[in-house]
Amino acid sequence: MCLILFAVGSHPIYKLVIAANRDEFYERPSAPASFWPDAPHLFAGRDLRAGGTWLGVTRKGRIAAITNYRDPASMKMNAPSRGELVTNYLLGDESPLEYLNDLEGRGKEYNGFNLIVGTEDVLCWYSNRGDGVYPIAPGVHGLSNHLLDTPWPKVSRGKEALARLLSEGRELSPEALFQILLDRSIAPDEKLPDTGVGTQMERLLSPLFITISDYGTRSSSVVLVDRQDRVTFVERTYDPGPERGITRTCEFSIEK
Repeated sequence: MCLILFAVGSHPIYKLVIAANRDEFYERPSAPASFWPDAPHLFAGRDLRAGGTWLGVTRKGRIAAITNYRDPASMKMNAPSRGELVTNYLLGDESPLEYLNDLEGRGKEYNGFNLIVGTEDVLCWYSNRGDGVYPIAPGVHGLSNHLLDTPWPKVSRGKEALARLLSEGRELSPEALFQILLDRSIAPDEKLPDTGVGTQMERLLSPLFITISDYGTRSSSVVLVDRQDRVTFVERTYDPGPERGITRTCEFSIEK
């Protein structure tokens, strides 16, 4: 993923609300979200080149998502796939803190990342460009290609839009969350981060929904976990461009 907006314990109906965009090169093959044949309790999209995923939920309520940390100067060409970090948590049985504390000792093997792992009741975050493992506090949060809640324009715009929607206190429509994720506003130059890719590329990467010639938002995902532990996972894929969206929905109750 390249943008994850999420709310923990901030709505009377939902324990957890996630709205996320996955940005990737169009030529990289991937499969849409489904239950995996080799892991039938896991619902996630799949990177068909490396085999991992960027966002997934299991029938037991394990949840994980990842973003890249944008730092081209430190890119290692032979680093292992970051998608395996999501998959390994989802397919394992360690607690969120156990998993991330173990990963912290070998996190530098990977290119920069932010990893969120947890359950329907608790989420934790770790970045191999940060300074430790942290439980995520209740509230509205945003994560792009820097550290958690870094106020990049897309993160701030997304958090504000999500907070407004949640403040209504009503049952959430996935479509309303997708509309937030479709925002293609380009940030003004004075608010752009400097991550080493140049001002023109920073502009192109600044919207919530990205469309460049060979790279862009490949899919948007909405995950809702209500207070009865019912999961709704809706994915909309775009290959390429928002005009060709295909929507898939999965609903299930978490197995206790």
